[in-house]
This record gives sequence, structure tokens and C-alpha cells, in this order.
Amino acid sequence: MNNLRSTIAIVWRIAIPYFRSEDKIAGRVLLAAVIAIELSLVAIQVLVNEWQNRFYNALQQYDWNTFVWLIGVFLVLGAAFIVLSVYQLYLNQWLQIRWRRWMTEVYLRRWLDGANHYRMQLKGDAADNPDQRIAEDVRQFIEQTLSISIGLLSSIVTLASFVVVLWGLSNAAPLQLFGSDVAIPGYLVWIALMYAIFGTALTQWIGSPLVNLNFEQQRLEADFRFNLVRVRENSEQIALLRGEQAEQGQLSTRFGRVVNNWYQIMSRTKRLTAFTAGYSQAVVIFPYVVVAPAYFAKTIALGGMMQTASAFSNVQSALSFFVSAYRTLADWRATVARLDGFEMSIDSAISLSSEPQTVDLVSATGRDAIEMEQLLLKLPNGMPLISADGFSIRSNESTLVTGPSGAGKSTLFRAIAGVWPFGAGVISVPAHAKLMMLPQRPYFPIGALKAAITYPAPFDAFSDDQVQAALAAVGLPQFSEHLGDDAHWNRMLSLGEQQRLGIARALLHAPQYLFLDEATASLDEPSEAKLYRVLIERLPETTIVSIGHRSTLHDLHDRRVELTRHGDRFSLGTKDQEAAAFSAGGGE
Repeated sequence: MNNLRSTIAIVWRIAIPYFRSEDKIAGRVLLAAVIAIELSLVAIQVLVNEWQNRFYNALQQYDWNTFVWLIGVFLVLGAAFIVLSVYQLYLNQWLQIRWRRWMTEVYLRRWLDGANHYRMQLKGDAADNPDQRIAEDVRQFIEQTLSISIGLLSSIVTLASFVVVLWGLSNAAPLQLFGSDVAIPGYLVWIALMYAIFGTALTQWIGSPLVNLNFEQQRLEADFRFNLVRVRENSEQIALLRGEQAEQGQLSTRFGRVVNNWYQIMSRTKRLTAFTAGYSQAVVIFPYVVVAPAYFAKTIALGGMMQTASAFSNVQSALSFFVSAYRTLADWRATVARLDGFEMSIDSAISLSSEPQTVDLVSATGRDAIEMEQLLLKLPNGMPLISADGFSIRSNESTLVTGPSGAGKSTLFRAIAGVWPFGAGVISVPAHAKLMMLPQRPYFPIGALKAAITYPAPFDAFSDDQVQAALAAVGLPQFSEHLGDDAHWNRMLSLGEQQRLGIARALLHAPQYLFLDEATASLDEPSEAKLYRVLIERLPETTIVSIGHRSTLHDLHDRRVELTRHGDRFSLGTKDQEAAAFSAGGGE
């Protein structure tokens, strides 16, 4: 019961914001229309139940005129039922797509806002495969929530409507035991209730493991699909390493987990289906068995018997909603748990950036340098990595940052970019300064080449002539003819070509501070030096800060800063310490 209450509370928290959003009027109108149609369908069922009494009595009495008239009544009720069912489905689907569009946009915004997607990975939270949660779980959540809630409402209204009918029929057809009437008010209602309670209890006992099994199945399927995508994305490296057999083994292992969990679902579903199928079949004949003694005692007519059986079936069906919808409920609870985990992971990433023990990135007015005060960067596990106090990156003074692998050079760049929250201290960035980070492997969105180069700006932010000039400057003039071509550029181009395009992107955006994290490491030294000279010539107002290991980079920068180990961390030192170290090193 506590789990059910918790699930309902989570569903309310996830679902209710849409009906309070800017699209609330459309959402509420559509939901009200779907509910109104469902109530109308229940009303038609009540009318059909009454129709059955008169119809079968007409058959028993060979009343042709009444028979023909009742056929006409049924055609009207049937036509109304068909029209209402069609429009209920249409409006339900319309509500689903509007609701899904709103939820998807909200999740995308929250996931991508302020590098939350990156911090979620750093924390290693349980929200694996956000692509599945946004694309698939949102869709399933909306479909299943509407289906279950409308189904539950229908069951409640059906129960309320037909209990009255069945109670009256119980009085008209008293219980017959051994040829005698037994006066039990509303006995048919009590029998239906006991039958439903029995079925619900057994269904819960048999099917309860399906909730966790369905949750695990979704996770394993997503993990298998994600690793298939990774193989596709890294096919060149796998082919060069002859890693196909190893990848096949790993994929087979992951798929084996999918299969094993599916076998458990099959086994549990088989037991549940065996019971629910038997339960559903028994209810077809059960009401006739209950009311047959009254019929054969001639206390009710054939029409009354058929109406009683139909009303009993409707009451039992309403009471057995949990039984009939159990598999959907199990899958729904797993979906709700996954979306809840996703929201919690986003909230955790957001709170991580605002915790007291995180790096404080501030915008400083009237300064022309990036300054670090009492900065201590840590690993996600809390281990110290880099310390810096009084260190600055001065405008128009290119800086080369060196140090051993694993010293945290890239982490320092991430902290300056505002995406590394682990640590303490202050990083002051000049107000309105535009920073650009170029990693060793730049990212290019799938699409037109021009859009890939101008990213993250819109493709029309720069003219074709500007883009072509940038391509010529970085040594890729032949690409000018392919600006409109669509492709997966990270797969199509060599790493050297990707790095040249990254430099072209920097030429177009002309940032005030350009951070190059081994962004030219895949090029030969002459090509690398040429690109640096292009940057210096074409971006005279840009301050270049580089990470690199080649000695040839020394002459391309105004100063060099080396990360050195001090105890359990690496240090940039103060300005005075840095100048002394640089002087002692002969400017190398």
C-alpha cells in the first residue's frame, strides 16, 4: 500500500505541471472531453443492459413488433457508441501528443540547461540512458497514465451505475437454495464483490514480481541498445584493433542478460495469464449459475436473467479492474520509477552546481583577466586535484599549460567553463567575455556541413563567404563545395580534419578567450604551427590558452605554466611563484 501511495504521489508530481502550464487550457479541455465521452459510454452500457431485458423478453413472448422496435433502438445506441468511441480515441491521442510535446520540451530544457547533462554523468547517478527516458518513457508514461486513469474512472462509474441495477435485480430474483428463497438483500452484489476480491488478491500474489522485472527489462534493453550505438559510433577504431570478436562477446553478454530477464518475465506472465484467463472465462458463466435457480423457479423471465448476467458481469468487471490491468499497472509503475529517477538525477545535478562546496564562477566587471582565488578542484570522489590562489590568465597574453598526464589540465578548463562543480574557491571571468573551448575531438552535429562548422550558432549566423574564408584559412578549401551536404561529420572526417574544422569554428566566432585542449594534437608540427599563426593573425583580440605537450608550442605562446605536484595535489602557484618558476626555467 505504501508503494502504491508513493507511486501515485510521483505520478501526481510528474503529471500535474502540464495541466498548470501555458498549454493548460487545451490540455484541460481535451481531458474533460475524454472523461465526458467515457461517462457517456458507461451510460450507453446501462441503456443496453436495460435493452437486453426487454429484448429477450420479446423473444420469449414472440413479440415481433417489440422485437423490430428494439432492433432500431439498438442501432441508435450502437451508432452512438461507435461515434463516441472513435472521437474518444482521437481526442485521447490529441491530448497525448500535446502532453508529450510539453513534457519532452521541459525535460530537454532541464537536461541540457547549464551543463546538467554533463554533471549527471560526473555524479554517476542511476539515471542511465536519458535518451530512452525522454523518448520512450515519456510516451509510455502519458499513454499508460491516461489509459489507467480513464479505465479506473470508468470502473468506478460503472460500478456505481450497475450496483444499483444489480441490487434491484437481486430483490427481483431472490437467492434459491434447495428450492427455497433465501432473503439476502443485494446478494448478487456481495457475490460479485467476493469474486473480485478473491481474484485481486491472487493476482497481486502471482504478479507482484513483474514490477521489478519490467523495470529491469527496460534498463537492460536500453543498455544493450546503447552499446550497439557505441559500436556503430566507434566502428573505425574497432576495425583497426580487430576488436569485432571482443565486441560481439560483450554484446552477446549484455543481450544474454536481456534474454534471462525476459525468461523470468515469461515465467511469471505465464502464471498470471493462466489465472486471469481462467478468471475471465469463469465470469462468463458464473452469473448464469448464480441466477439460474431463480429462472428455473420461474421467478424471473429470460430477459431478467440476461439483464442480471450482464449487470453482474459489468459489476464484476469494474471490481476486477486491478486484475485485468495488472500487467499494464506493473509496466506503468516501472516507467514511473524511471522518470522519477531521471527527475531526481536532474535535480541532483542542479543542486550540485549551487552547493556551498563547489567552484563559484563569477562575472567580474572592470577586469581584463580570468582570476582564480583560493581555488581547489577535486575529483568526484572528493580527492584534491589542483589548487591555485592568485593565478590569472591575462588578456592578450597567450598561455601554454603543461604538466604530466592526469594532472588535471582539462579539468581546469572545465572549471573555467563552469561545468566542473567539484571543489571550492572562486574563478572570476571578465563580464560579457566570450569563452570558447576546443577539445581534442571536437563535436559536430549531424546535418549540413555549414551548420556543423557554425555550431552552436545558427547556420545562417555567418555567410557562405565567411565560412569559405575560414575553411581556406585552415587548409580545407575543398570543403567549400560541400557546405550544404548532410552527413555524420565526426564519422566521415579524420581527426585531423575535425581539428581543422574546430579552428575554423573559432575563427568565425572570434571569442575573447580561446581554450585549446590539445586541439591540434593530431596534426603534424608544421601544420599545427601554421594554424596557431592563423589564429594569432586573424584573431588579434583573442587570448589563446592551450594545453599541449609538444616543445614546439613553447614559441607560439607568450608564457608557459607547468602544473607541479605539491603533496596530494597539483598546483599552479601564485603569480609571483609562477613568474619565478618561468624565469628559472629560462622561459621554456
